[in-house]
Amino acid sequence: MIWPVFLVLLLACAEPKLFHDAALEYAVYVVDHGKHAGLVIRLSDIPPELIPEKADFPGADYLEVGWGEADYYVATEPGLWLTLKAALWPTPSVLHVVGVRGSPADFFAGLKMVRIDLDRRSLERLIRYVHTAFARDRARRARPLRPGLYGESWFYPARGKFHLFHTCNDWIAEGLRQAGLRMGAINPFTSSQLIAKVRRLGGIEVKAD
Repeated sequence: MIWPVFLVLLLACAEPKLFHDAALEYAVYVVDHGKHAGLVIRLSDIPPELIPEKADFPGADYLEVGWGEADYYVATEPGLWLTLKAALWPTPSVLHVVGVRGSPADFFAGLKMVRIDLDRRSLERLIRYVHTAFARDRARRARPLRPGLYGESWFYPARGKFHLFHTCNDWIAEGLRQAGLRMGAINPFTSSQLIAKVRRLGGIEVKAD
């Protein structure tokens, strides 16, 4: 009788998975851009009162959101100084928001991407986490700072300071933790570590059609 008890204890201690049942009907995506990752949410899944900046992306089917250091993120070639500044000092942050038309798999073809299936309550916690990351200064909507890096995209002022222990990938990992994923005591540092962690938690690799 010892073996069945041992097996139950072993399964209880194993790394938790996301079980893809009928209740997990809302898909979100994490896409790996190399230095940073993006979080992709279906626009129609966002409640009307949350993320009012979505109105800046008419015709989009999804929003991709990333968070990062204000100067480093917007620079096409950040160089050594911006890299060191971003890593060594707490500095202001921005959000990068992209309007995605069509399938995320096709829009981000060639990049690593995983899908996470959530229930409605978990999804709303994640969306509220993103919603509160915008620095709106008591306005209803944050104003774009400048055009984004690709596609139909904008940079917005964000809350929180960027530093070595609070990076773009850490920001997404914390959002997934808010949604109920057990990300562990230490958040992934790189985007590849983040993708690998989400896959171990039941994330499904997505490829272009």
